[in-house]
Amino acid sequence: MKEYQAVMLRLTRHARDDEDALTDLLNERSRSGWRPALMSQDEHRVTLVFERPGDAEV
Repeated sequence: MKEYQAVMLRLTRHARDDEDALTDLLNERSRSGWRPALMSQDEHRVTLVFERPGDAEV
């Protein structure tokens, strides 16, 4: 069974800061074995859903 994790990243009015925050988030989760599965965005935030194999799938 897969595991899922949802993360909401609040956007600022500074594109460079938002890019850095998103890059850091993706790199951090990737090092822990999480892979992006779904992403949505509105004007105030980005919502990302990550997935990874559960214990039985490893």
